[in-house]
Amino acid sequence: MIFFIIIPIVILLSGLRIAQEYERAVVFRLGRYTGIRGPGIYWLIPLGIEWQSLIDIRTITLPVEQQETITRDSVTVKVNAVLWFKVSDPEKAVISVENYPVATQQVALTALRNIIGQHQLDEVLKERDKINDLLKTNVNAATAPWGITIELLEMKDVEIPQDMQKVMAMEAEATREKRARIIKAEAELEASVKLAEASQKMIGNPAALELRRMQMVSEVGAENNSTTVIMIPADFVHLAQNLTQYLSAKPPGASLTN
Repeated sequence: MIFFIIIPIVILLSGLRIAQEYERAVVFRLGRYTGIRGPGIYWLIPLGIEWQSLIDIRTITLPVEQQETITRDSVTVKVNAVLWFKVSDPEKAVISVENYPVATQQVALTALRNIIGQHQLDEVLKERDKINDLLKTNVNAATAPWGITIELLEMKDVEIPQDMQKVMAMEAEATREKRARIIKAEAELEASVKLAEASQKMIGNPAALELRRMQMVSEVGAENNSTTVIMIPADFVHLAQNLTQYLSAKPPGASLTN
């Protein structure tokens, strides 16, 4: 008598299930989908009438294995990436696709090869954010019917051939040298303009010119070298200048006494 009482109780208790906070149970009854259960405790009809498929709805991280592909400008590169996704619809993840992690990873692999093939090498190296957004959009569009939401898909490493690395290094060095020459030329141009302005001011003020000459002498002496400096009064310079102008103004053959 007790046996016939315990057996039904055991059968009923065998239908109890517990789903964690991050799990959802997709329940089928006699092969037909009936609904989503969990989280917490719930009951399934025992004896195989109802069965479940537990789905983890947390974010899943998958590495996208390294792919060797060719860019639009015919450069062979090796690229790998990292994929973050989560199940947004457990029903579709179970019914619409057989193995959603593998399927999502394969879609990401295909998208990575296609997107890299549509861009030039410079774009792949310099515009990663743009390419990552494009990858995420394309993969998300493909996995949405499976109840999968792509949170992030980012390129991790980009390997280029050694000879291409040398060419890029030479290009970068040439660019830096060009920039340095432009900066130096601009500085010399600005200095020449300032020197011209200073010379115009000194011409009208002989005392300023004499002070500049004395400053130059002090700068040369501060270097502790063996340079000999001979000072010529500024009056001699003006006298020579006036004499030159006078001689150039006199007609040929005229004497100085005239």
